[in-house]
Amino acid sequence: MNNAHTAALALMLALPLAAAAQSAAPAASGKGAQVNVSMCAGCHTIPGYQASFPRVYHVPKISGQSAKYIEAALNEYKKGERDHPTMRAIAQGLSDADIAAVAAYFAERGAQVK
Repeated sequence: MNNAHTAALALMLALPLAAAAQSAAPAASGKGAQVNVSMCAGCHTIPGYQASFPRVYHVPKISGQSAKYIEAALNEYKKGERDHPTMRAIAQGLSDADIAAVAAYFAERGAQVK
C-alpha cells in the first residue's frame, strides 16, 4: 500500500470517528457551539509532528494561534486555496460556525494544549 492509499484509508476512518465524537466534544466558550477538536488534536497538538502525505510536511501547533488566522486558514483549505488534501477534506466538511468554534477553541488554549 503506498502513501496515498494509506492516507486515504486513514482519512476515511477518521472522519466517521470524528463525527461520532462530536457530541462529547467540549463547548467553545463564548460561542455555545459544540467543537469537534479531536480531528485537529490528532496531528496539531503533537510537538514536532510531521505528516508524510502528500509529502513530508511539518504540522504546525495551532493552540494559541489567533482565531482569525485559524479561521482564514481553514477557509482557504475549504476553498482549495491551500494545497493539502487531508486538510481540504476536513475543512470542506465544516460549516462556518464549526470553523469559528474550532478557531476560538484553539486560540483560547494557548499553552494549555501541548
